[in-house]
Amino acid sequence: MAVPSCTGSAKSIFHSASKRKPNFIIFFTDDQGYNDVGCFGSPLIKTPRFDRMASEGMKFTSFYAQPVCGPSRAALMTGCYPIRLAEPGNRKNPHTIVHPKEITIAEILKEAGYATGIVGKWHLAGGRKNNYNPDLMPNSQGFDYFYGTPLHNGFTRTVNPRSFKTQIMRNNKILDDFLSQDEMDMLTQNYTKEAINFIRANRDKPFFLYLSHTMPHVPLGASEKFRGKSARGLYGDVIQELDFSLGQILDTLKELELDENTLVVFTSDNGPWIEDHIGDYGGSAAPLRGAKMMTWEGGLREPCIMRWPGTIPTGRTCDEIATTMDLLPTFAKLAGAKLPRDHKIDGFNILPLMKARPGAKSQYEAFYYYGYTYLQAVRSGKWKLVLRRPAKPPWTSWYGRMIDAVEKTQLYDLDADIEEKHDVAAQYPDIVAGLMKLVEKGREDLGDYDRIGKGARFFDDGPKRPDTKKWIKAKKPVAVKK
Repeated sequence: MAVPSCTGSAKSIFHSASKRKPNFIIFFTDDQGYNDVGCFGSPLIKTPRFDRMASEGMKFTSFYAQPVCGPSRAALMTGCYPIRLAEPGNRKNPHTIVHPKEITIAEILKEAGYATGIVGKWHLAGGRKNNYNPDLMPNSQGFDYFYGTPLHNGFTRTVNPRSFKTQIMRNNKILDDFLSQDEMDMLTQNYTKEAINFIRANRDKPFFLYLSHTMPHVPLGASEKFRGKSARGLYGDVIQELDFSLGQILDTLKELELDENTLVVFTSDNGPWIEDHIGDYGGSAAPLRGAKMMTWEGGLREPCIMRWPGTIPTGRTCDEIATTMDLLPTFAKLAGAKLPRDHKIDGFNILPLMKARPGAKSQYEAFYYYGYTYLQAVRSGKWKLVLRRPAKPPWTSWYGRMIDAVEKTQLYDLDADIEEKHDVAAQYPDIVAGLMKLVEKGREDLGDYDRIGKGARFFDDGPKRPDTKKWIKAKKPVAVKK
């Protein structure tokens, strides 16, 4: 019997006859909203290659990342909730810094014989520096090759020399200490060329490519060929160039006859950045509520498409819960690689969902919505419980400026109410009670702003989470301001 939430064509599924291990490509964008793809509903941005990828593969419509850049990349790299991960000095940074003793997807695949490369944004080694700790950089975290930026892109709509300056590196060497606007305009194109070169150089061996685009995070940049082409302004131009980039990657795979042996995953790191100073240079999460830094659906439910000709059936849509944390265990399974025994992984092997196997369901009993160390909601099946919270809670670092008050615990049926408009907690007290048990289970294992979870990892000597110590075991919770 077909799975109700994974629908589409009945085309048969078969494996490539090749015995070679499959290649993996993650096409990861930055601050791209749920609505910023044609096949996910964008009315103004044209994305024919994303749309074709969806017709040739599977759309995931309940696919989750994390609400902001660094934690999102940490979750993808390690298969874990960021609050579980160890960081240097036992700290918990708003932008996660992955401890060298954590194990990344690249390390697992490299051990299994893969060539591993990252092109684009890393953002797991802290703030801007002249000399980065090599132990925190990609070449020490399982990647053979790195070309891109160790940082985020910046804060202004376009490049402002008096504001944040991003950098470009090759491996551990800084090549460019400050990207001008002209260089920013060429960034997507340059990343794409580097990615294609990596594919060509490793065509005769299994490879893992993490193409982590900097766009559409501001400052925006688009090459001359794409500027002024979208009805959505410069933001739309940027997305349409990313669409072209994806097409170039897929065309290269076909040219090299690697198409049927390569799993390509597209998604974004978090929802669109929507603040006054961003204006129309940010994206859209419609019809979802919220945006980047928020734990409403628009903050971390992302567009996701997976394509693997001959293995993933064509034209399918899957609405089961899946996350970026699932990529590590799924890739490891397909590569015949071993998962770490002494590091708990929060993600699951989602190959049954990808293959649309009859009866395949999400393995998440609960998916937890954290903003920094603050547990704000939980989802189980179609139900999402949003916990009571104050506006701009001080224990959420700079995330707090985007966090609104929730004056009472709320329940949403996401199947019927994807926009999170109708609180049904009063109608379903048993559901609320059951979800509250999952909340306590999550707090015990992972932790919360005022407690350290039993399953949280710490590798260094000294106090745990010293940077948030004042909130640990707080005697009195901060009241919700009405």
